[in-house]
Amino acid sequence: MVERDGSLGSLHDEQVSEHADADPASGDVVRASFARQGLMDHLGARLVRVEPGAVDIEVDYSPTLTQQHGYFHGGLLTTLADTACGYAALTLAPTASEVLTVSLAVNFLAPARGQRLVAAARVVRAGRTVTVARAEVTTHATTSGSVSAGRGASENRGVQVATVTATLMRVAAPADAPPDATRRA
Repeated sequence: MVERDGSLGSLHDEQVSEHADADPASGDVVRASFARQGLMDHLGARLVRVEPGAVDIEVDYSPTLTQQHGYFHGGLLTTLADTACGYAALTLAPTASEVLTVSLAVNFLAPARGQRLVAAARVVRAGRTVTVARAEVTTHATTSGSVSAGRGASENRGVQVATVTATLMRVAAPADAPPDATRRA
């Protein structure tokens, strides 16, 4: 159930509490995996929140991230939302698991104009094999460096420009993955 403020509220909390088998080190795994993503580095994206069932990723405005009218490009919104949903799902996955997106539905709601773009993903339902996550993509008038102390990117509501629903499948981590890429069984 979506709360009046657009958050997933109690549904998200229920999903997190149902996954006691989730790896307690999942935040470290997510951070290490994110650091290895060349595309996220190329885009200047930052991981700003990692909690069980929740991940926020942000990027500051740059002309290199826009489409022809100067708005953040729709491909960027989709990429950040897909990545945030995947990592939100990974935080609830058992040890030695990875996730892959099998379906992604994107609804663009408004032109993405602003100084910062944030994709805030929350798990809606996590099963043994399939997880559904939702990301709200918002733009903000300030860059991350100008956010007031004690307030993270996800605490500034911003203007919602897209909503994304992702279906993700849990798979065994590949045997040839880098040593810090997978959780040890």
